[in-house]
Amino acid sequence: MRKRRKNRTGAGIIAFVVLILFAIISYRRIGLSQELYKDNTELTRLNEKIQEQQERELDIANLREYTKSREYIEDIAREKLGLVYKDEILFKKEDK
Repeated sequence: MRKRRKNRTGAGIIAFVVLILFAIISYRRIGLSQELYKDNTELTRLNEKIQEQQERELDIANLREYTKSREYIEDIAREKLGLVYKDEILFKKEDK
């Protein structure tokens, strides 16, 4: 009889320990799932930022090429200096 009681007590203790371990693992899993969600959100945000910066880099490269072109020089000469070609006619709007 005593041996059976000891076996039951031992089995009960083992079951309790297993239950506690299961609870700890479940709690930790929930925490890790939340961290994973936060990390995925951050990763998405950073990927969007990388895409924006790549687009900006492309815009800057295009602007750099444009500033080296004859068209850019002509546009600046017209806007800032008011220059025109010899055979070109310039029409101005009258202010009333």
